[in-house]
Amino acid sequence: MNALALLLCSGLLLIPGAEAAPLEGPLTPLPAAPVLDGKRVDLGRRLFNDPRLSANNSLSCASCHHLDQGGADNLPHSLGVDGKPVALNTPSVFNASLNFRQFWDGRVDTLEDQVHSVVQSPAEMGNDWQTVVQRIAADPDYRQAFADAYPDAVTQANIQGALADYERTLLSANSRFDQYLAGNTEILDIEEKYGYQRFQDYGCIACHQGVNIGGNMFQKFGVLGDYFAARGNPTEADLGRFNITGEEDDRHVFKVPSLRNVAVTAPYFHDGSQATLEGAVAVMFKYQLGRTPSEEDKRLIVKFLKTLTGEWEGKPL
Repeated sequence: MNALALLLCSGLLLIPGAEAAPLEGPLTPLPAAPVLDGKRVDLGRRLFNDPRLSANNSLSCASCHHLDQGGADNLPHSLGVDGKPVALNTPSVFNASLNFRQFWDGRVDTLEDQVHSVVQSPAEMGNDWQTVVQRIAADPDYRQAFADAYPDAVTQANIQGALADYERTLLSANSRFDQYLAGNTEILDIEEKYGYQRFQDYGCIACHQGVNIGGNMFQKFGVLGDYFAARGNPTEADLGRFNITGEEDDRHVFKVPSLRNVAVTAPYFHDGSQATLEGAVAVMFKYQLGRTPSEEDKRLIVKFLKTLTGEWEGKPL
């Protein structure tokens, strides 16, 4: 592990903008899905797939978060309610409840607030809550289901809560790496184990750690090189948390993404600029670690990352 990575792991060095939740230590298997009110979760499932949440009835949550495609949509930029690409790549909805903040710029703390932002965003669903509540309350089946699940039936807060509760059940358990962490050391082959070793030795684990293998800190994109100058065509979205705080230290700072299911959620990064896992790993080495690994080491790390793909409803993602 290089000196920078060692300092990061030990907590002795915080790069500007590297706000984080308490470090979670070693990687751990995903927890079991929480036991929640089944009626509310079922409502959330229905709402997740309901285009009436969008202004023109064209988009549902599932339009951009395909549960059969790793919880994202495999596009560099999803299309919003107006048919135009949104500014940032759509992250997976799987395991989002384990992130310490929501959105790339971490502008909200909870899934409920995330729902609120997406519904009202002009670039995403472009709706307003009065319209959404009226549409849902006008449906007799929804009215009855909400009355059965909530004392005050159909309200904005209950719609947000039902969707958030459903999303809390979207944990992609039983990846081969989770099985390895749980004690089945034979589930990974020797090259995958070497890949995990390289992942640790190079310092990738400094930021991609904890139960979600990421998702619990902010970090600057381009710690050891100017990624944006090299890529060209800068956008306002590239400013990351700077757009929220106005603090210079937050320029180009983003929430570190979870690596769970990373092999099935291309393209990568906030800008969707890398189409392949191999390309994403190369960018990370250059701009986050300042290292030039051997092709063999990169290959082994990619093999390890492919072990992070979990299951949903008993089937591999």
